[in-house]
Amino acid sequence: MRAVLGIGNPGTIYQRNKHNAGFLILDQFANSKSLKFKASKGKYYIATGTVNKSDFSLIKPTTFVNNSGIAAQHFIEQHNINIEDLLVICDDINLEPGKIRVRRSGGDGGHNGLASIIYHLNSNRFPRLRIGIGNDFEEGRLSDYVLSDFTDDELKLLSESFETSKILIEEFITGGVDAMLNANSRLKNEN
Repeated sequence: MRAVLGIGNPGTIYQRNKHNAGFLILDQFANSKSLKFKASKGKYYIATGTVNKSDFSLIKPTTFVNNSGIAAQHFIEQHNINIEDLLVICDDINLEPGKIRVRRSGGDGGHNGLASIIYHLNSNRFPRLRIGIGNDFEEGRLSDYVLSDFTDDELKLLSESFETSKILIEEFITGGVDAMLNANSRLKNEN
């Protein structure tokens, strides 16, 4: 089994925030598979399904972004999966809105949610799918920016990137990180 964790803040007040790009992509993926999230025994909501006979779980932490690692740790301990089988989806200010970047592993890139996951898992060896949110903010205003809502135009760009995200998530679920990275290369070459 593989799992996909979206980083975001719980609650409707944060629903359209840029920092919730991970939740938004996960919600769209769940909707495309007719899945509903439900409470779990850990600090997360969970939805489970199957793609091409491959079981998967979708995870939305009930903690705030800066404590996302608590949910990741709870899930991995409860379900006994390898860290490499956990794909994390998050926002990235270093990418233009709607752009996607996938990586096998790496640092936190200044993202507190990723830093929390690295800390709680004591590893950075988990794959990530980063969704661009841009960086149109004044110095010292990062927090205000990531907690601001997407504009309608930005949501449109995010929605347009969903098809690519969906393909990459499905490739990860059915074939792991190598399949996802290969699909990403193939998709980049097609465009």
